[in-house]
Amino acid sequence: MAPAADREGYWGPPTSTLEWCEENYAVSYYIAEFWNTVSNLIFILPPIYGAIQTYKDGLEKRYLAAYLCLTAVGLGSWCFHMTLKYEMQLLDELPMIYSCCVFVYCLYECFKYKNTVNYPLLFLLVTYSFVVSIVYLNLKEPVFHQIMYGTLVSIIVLRSVYIVLWVYPWLRGLGYTSLTVFLMGFFLWNVDNIFCDKLRALREKMPPVVGAVTQFHAWWHILTGLGSYLHILLSLYTRTLFLKHRPKVKFLFGIWPVLLVEPPKKL
Repeated sequence: MAPAADREGYWGPPTSTLEWCEENYAVSYYIAEFWNTVSNLIFILPPIYGAIQTYKDGLEKRYLAAYLCLTAVGLGSWCFHMTLKYEMQLLDELPMIYSCCVFVYCLYECFKYKNTVNYPLLFLLVTYSFVVSIVYLNLKEPVFHQIMYGTLVSIIVLRSVYIVLWVYPWLRGLGYTSLTVFLMGFFLWNVDNIFCDKLRALREKMPPVVGAVTQFHAWWHILTGLGSYLHILLSLYTRTLFLKHRPKVKFLFGIWPVLLVEPPKKL
């Protein structure tokens, strides 16, 4: 992890329990970690579009919640990296837990009849979120949060693999792409943590724009943002197929994947 702030900035000394490898206030006096901040746009803008499309298609509200939770993660992470304040750190980390709980519910309820509610699973996930929140607020140990978050991600991965291997094998491309992109982000997150000193020394010898490419925590945001977005597409695709809708993945501007869902054909 990075040492204390390299420069003074608008938000004052950091109070968060974590700092990352990006040099503080190196780009802007008003943004502590510039690249780690702006990279959160991938968590914010695409999920907003997905939420709007989900609402227009009249799909289940839990998928609207999934998109909005992902947006909340991006907004919280933006505030955290912009300020490096402890309160903003919580806005980043706790929504990560809550959004994953929503993802778990959506994925494990893909093969249920419409308008049903799994109250035992809902109670379990709400309890998990509550307990993790209380323990983390008192413990203030980032490793605890990372383990609890990793547990939820593992549950999501196992369910996703089951779906693409044994239920809808033609969705393997989407499922494996989501997983691969997420794992690439996790790999770069570790590189950023382990080799921070070497990365900082390397950036001192590089032009600022070129050095920005070595901001691997920002790449973690970009890759996990894309991976999480693709996971929602996989979950929603699976659900709409079960409900006999006609989902199709299209590419907005030929680049960004979106899901368009047509209602079932009338007999």
